[in-house]
Parts: sequence; structure tokens; C-alpha cells
Amino acid sequence: MDIKKIEKVFFSSLNLEKNTDLSQLEYGNNWDSIAHMKLIAQLEKKMKIAIDIDDVIDMSSYNKAIKILKKYLK
Repeated sequence: MDIKKIEKVFFSSLNLEKNTDLSQLEYGNNWDSIAHMKLIAQLEKKMKIAIDIDDVIDMSSYNKAIKILKKYLK
């Protein structure tokens, strides 16, 4: 699993500051429903995967995203 690639997707999709601590990132503020769909679309495109709707809904933090993506990116 390419963590650096995932981090780049988070930073670009959510327009995050370079000093953002991703381990503390959760849904809210910069990460609203529109940004969430952009993030999912970019993750699917860049990682060449299709994320199940239940996982899309459950992805509410960076840490949770990493756990979810592990099952797609073995």
C-alpha cells in the first residue's frame, strides 16, 4: 500500500495545508460531503480501486480510511 500516494490524494482533494497532521484529520470543517465525494473519486482513480458504498460511508477520518483501504490495496 502506497501511503505517500494516499496522503497526496488527501491533501489535494481536501485542499489541506501542508502542515496538516493527517493522523488527527476527521470529517468536518474542510472535509464536508462534497469534499468527501471528491476524495473518494480521487482515491478510486489514483489507486485503481472501487470502494464499496458501506466503506464510503464509514470513511470518516484519515485513520479509518487507511484501515478501509488496506482491504482494497493488499
